[in-house]
Amino acid sequence: MATHSPPPVPMGDDTGNAATQQPHWLSRVSLSSLGDGAEEFLADAGFDRGPWLAVAFAGGVAAWFVLPGPAAWIGAMAAGAMAALGALAAWRGREDRARLLLAIVTVGLLIAAGVATGWARSALVGTEAFERPLSADLEGRVLERIEQPADERVRLVLAIRDPDTGEPAKVRINVPLADDDPAYREGALIAFTARLMPPASPMLPGGYDFARSAWFTGYAATGSVQGDIALVEPATGGEGWLAEVQRRLSAHVRGQLGGASGTIAAAFASGDRGAIGAADEIAMRDAGLTHLLSISGLHVSAVIAGTYLLAIRLLALWPWLTLRMRLPVGAAALAALAGAGYTLLTGAQVPTVRSCVAALLVLGALALGRAPLSLRMVAVAAVIVLLLWPESIVGPSFQMSFAAVIAIVALHNCGWAKAFLAPREERRLTRLGRQTAMLLITGFVIELALMPIVLFHFHRAGVYGALANVIAIPLVTFVSMPLIALALVLDLIGAGAPVWWLAGQSLDLMLAIAHFTAAQPGAVKLFPHPGAWTMALFVAGGLWLALWQGRARAWGLAPVALATVLMLATRVPDVLVSSDGRHVGITTADRRLIMLRDTDSAYTRDNLMQLAGVEAEPVALADWPGARCSPEFCSVTLERAGRAWHLLLARSDLIVEERALAAACQRADIVVADRWLPRSCQPRWLKADRRMLAASGGLAILLDPPEVTTVAQGQGEHGWWRGEAED
Repeated sequence: MATHSPPPVPMGDDTGNAATQQPHWLSRVSLSSLGDGAEEFLADAGFDRGPWLAVAFAGGVAAWFVLPGPAAWIGAMAAGAMAALGALAAWRGREDRARLLLAIVTVGLLIAAGVATGWARSALVGTEAFERPLSADLEGRVLERIEQPADERVRLVLAIRDPDTGEPAKVRINVPLADDDPAYREGALIAFTARLMPPASPMLPGGYDFARSAWFTGYAATGSVQGDIALVEPATGGEGWLAEVQRRLSAHVRGQLGGASGTIAAAFASGDRGAIGAADEIAMRDAGLTHLLSISGLHVSAVIAGTYLLAIRLLALWPWLTLRMRLPVGAAALAALAGAGYTLLTGAQVPTVRSCVAALLVLGALALGRAPLSLRMVAVAAVIVLLLWPESIVGPSFQMSFAAVIAIVALHNCGWAKAFLAPREERRLTRLGRQTAMLLITGFVIELALMPIVLFHFHRAGVYGALANVIAIPLVTFVSMPLIALALVLDLIGAGAPVWWLAGQSLDLMLAIAHFTAAQPGAVKLFPHPGAWTMALFVAGGLWLALWQGRARAWGLAPVALATVLMLATRVPDVLVSSDGRHVGITTADRRLIMLRDTDSAYTRDNLMQLAGVEAEPVALADWPGARCSPEFCSVTLERAGRAWHLLLARSDLIVEERALAAACQRADIVVADRWLPRSCQPRWLKADRRMLAASGGLAILLDPPEVTTVAQGQGEHGWWRGEAED
């Protein structure tokens, strides 16, 4: 039989059999070439690996909060471990993959460790909330006393027995000043009647999650005392002595320096912010200066730096000691003691402890003769904090403080910044001008770094905060705090009055800056919640810009630019529904907010306004043209993209005849009620009654195109979420 061979292929022809030849584009993206490219990229980067290890660990901790439940948490840990094992199996012993192997192994294991850390912390300290609201006669031991005279109340943290189960529980109650007694302090046993509520989940998507905070703090319920309090057993005197010292110090400062400046000075000296007036708090917030009131990095650093400089000067006056020890070591030890003492005195809150840890690392670097400010030091501080308090990663305090520090260190480590600030022969005025210019640039960079965090958590931003901080931060750091410290020392001999007057003048100037800045047109901009993915892009791009080296650093601009576009394109919800269904906010085309119910609650009103990105005062729905309201329901029609949306909103718990209600529901697209509605109520699109809201939490509704975002979507199976499954 004759055989036919295929015709020969010309030697110069590149079009051979497609089944046996690999296309050119595929060869470029083979795993081998990708590995070569990644190894070469890492070799040429010239970056410090330390900070990126902290980022990987922090990413794992954040993943635990974002992922929905145990299956996803286990999957994330397994993925990290498998990536590390796979890289070891594929490239172990290969010198041409050393950097890539190390990167994949360490990042995979650290991400897994971060997920495990968050999970373990929640399992160890998470506290179950009470099952239901209750009013009961209780007896409890005072664990903490928090005085808040500006709000005319005292808060007591108590150890009690759960009335339903008899198990020990920690609760927090508010006591009016009229019913307070100084004997209700740490260690005292009191009997009282209180109305207690389980810690509340976010009122709306993107709102503050008090339930999550209470889960890690240990609060099973919060509430208010009703009636008189009986002192069953007075405090013995040994418990809470540090808190008592803090309260006495605060009272002493307010006694020496009255008015608003005295309340600010008390906050700086003792961490007690309870006496600061609401108007001053709002002005400081709107001017971007609230961080000055919270004892954190600025205050701890000022105390430690001041002690270090004073100690090293005084120790240098002792020749015998100078010849026998390194003065930086001795000064660092004294400064560390001062920092630790100040941290304990001001309440040892997580932000303060975090700042103290970072400052102690800087002192260690100074004592060892190493660079005191480096990204590696910041990374070590971040890892220590996350190991102790992994829950802080989702809070604004951790994010803002580390974002600010990273921005400062990264900026001052840039080549052009070092050259700009390098010592040179010049007039003092010129040098002062360069330092002032760098201070302005630093303030601007910090504002850029903090802006996404502020908008994500608080939905508002002070437009002129950078300018206000340029004046206020040096004023507080180099004038107000040293004067307060000096006045306290001179009070020991009764000579502090003149220094207190000077301190008061400096604090009055700071408050004047805050009020002036906050009063300017457009000083505050409200913004709707931008979403977790937008925030993640900002974080990824910002970290890349700050931590990477070389030309590849510019790649971080891409996610930042994309996140900026997404933030600017964030749509304002058309309808907001609170988690209990009682409060409904409707936004209009001219950026007004219509509220279903009038409320005296500033918390409710502020939540609705901030998450709607609305600055003007709300308007009652009953007063809105086009709305029709009866004692039982309100109906209103919204025009969106050429379509009419009909809303039916319950405004009371009055009984409505079922057939009439069913007919009204059929004519409505959306029905909202704070009670259970019968199954015969079937609107055309959405029925948000108590049955649904118990499972979903608050709602943010978009009408063009129709979309509903719920609180439950961001909660998963974490222990603090108390959503109920729908029937």
